[in-house]
Amino acid sequence: MNLLIKSATVIDPASSFNNQLVDILINDGVISKIGSSITADAETIDATGLFLAPGFFDLNCNIGELGLETKEDLQTGTAAAAAGGFTGLALAPNTHPPVHSKAEVEYLLNRANNNLVDIYPLGTISHKREGKDMAEMYDMYKSGAKAFTDGDRPVQDAGLMERAMLYVQGFGAKVISYPEDTSIAGKAKVHEGVVSTMLGMKGIPSLAEELMIARDLYLAEDTGSEIHFTTISTERSVELIREAKRKGLKVTCDVAAHNLVLTDEALMGFDSLYKVKPPLRTQKDADALIAGLKDGTIDAIVSQHTPHEIEYKDVEFEVAEYGIIGLQTAFSLAVQAGLPIELIVEKLSTNPRKILDIKAVSVAEGQFANLVLLDATGGWEYTREKNRSKSYNSPFIGHNLKGKVVLTLNNNKISKF
Repeated sequence: MNLLIKSATVIDPASSFNNQLVDILINDGVISKIGSSITADAETIDATGLFLAPGFFDLNCNIGELGLETKEDLQTGTAAAAAGGFTGLALAPNTHPPVHSKAEVEYLLNRANNNLVDIYPLGTISHKREGKDMAEMYDMYKSGAKAFTDGDRPVQDAGLMERAMLYVQGFGAKVISYPEDTSIAGKAKVHEGVVSTMLGMKGIPSLAEELMIARDLYLAEDTGSEIHFTTISTERSVELIREAKRKGLKVTCDVAAHNLVLTDEALMGFDSLYKVKPPLRTQKDADALIAGLKDGTIDAIVSQHTPHEIEYKDVEFEVAEYGIIGLQTAFSLAVQAGLPIELIVEKLSTNPRKILDIKAVSVAEGQFANLVLLDATGGWEYTREKNRSKSYNSPFIGHNLKGKVVLTLNNNKISKF
């Protein structure tokens, strides 16, 4: 594949061409030349007014394979990822069976071979995600698992979490915590506050998340371990992590894109498409999350892509499953949240790879072309026809969104939109 991208503005802090308007020539998947007024016998794309950045990387993505392929399989999931500008996915182990041994890790890596989107399976902390005994983490690490989490099941046993933190230090892996104290959250479905009271629904207190963050920060401090918190959602959570970073703890965190722009007021119509975990919080919480991104407290934005068949979402709110599909809308929601393009690239591309200790990608001559071309001001309508996922559980389908992915390029493969 030979491709010439003309007049693109590079957004890549690691590149010597950062914030410069340049032409980029790509030959056989490698950036062969960057400069001005380049001519070549190649397919040419006019990128005037567009931004070229390293491909996005998602730290929290659910794809049904293994075992839940009716929700999403690797083919449809990676297609949705490419349409959202993602060239790398860290797959949560919320599958059946869960990714709790090297067999599942190796299966996913083999299935995803030769794809535009690179796949990085995350292994479980506990066997079968039951929260009792540690899984075969070292074997999974040797087979390609970069980090360990029980996915959307928080580890309630503090002793198990402590042992996992200590164990992974021996081979340089990382533990990812989904922070929720289930004894406090109980069986509630929405954020505890004014809206839950008006709806007559039992709420999940912010304390359920914050208490678990405080616990795991103490464990990380005591063990000297690194810890990553995924999908934080409250103002106090941001404050706790901000203070931990000031103390020098090795802590990172991310936020789901939809928690930046949606609040619990969206639940007034009992629409199960807005049922997510952690729940949609208040505007004050959303403002704190955006402030945390801007001051560096929150390191990354994730899609928390969670596909479901219609029979799991188009039902009464109480029994509907949690989650929305988010790969194709993450960039648009970051734009809607008012984040500048440089910060979006940092949170969707640069930092996620740093967190998982994955080799950085850059817009530089001689590098493999792992790129996304973005229109930060262009609008697009997210329709069912444009949806690349196998599932349709997104409240944004049928809406006009700002911030468009024009092209995604990786592994000598290209997708245009």
